[in-house]
Amino acid sequence: MFGDLMGMMGKLKEAQQKIEETKKRLNSVLIDEQSSDGLLKITITANHTIKSVQIDDSLLEDKEQLEDYLVLTLNRAIEKATKINEAEVAATAQDGMPDLPGLDLFK
Repeated sequence: MFGDLMGMMGKLKEAQQKIEETKKRLNSVLIDEQSSDGLLKITITANHTIKSVQIDDSLLEDKEQLEDYLVLTLNRAIEKATKINEAEVAATAQDGMPDLPGLDLFK
């Protein structure tokens, strides 16, 4: 019984380490998003770090339009990044979890 518990604790620690490695790897996963007309382009990591913003000169003439473009495009990029992040972390966690009776957190 004690050996089983130690084995499970080891698997939990290993799973936690794999999750941390996955989170670090997601820093290099880039998501590109752009406005429907291509005048604004955003690149963001799967960990929600903005890497680049490209703004067409025509948007610089209308502050309100630029703000709208930024909000819409950034929100779409963040939504995509969140989905990728959650899916990758959940898959890593599910793979590394030991089989504990009655504990189906990631299934």
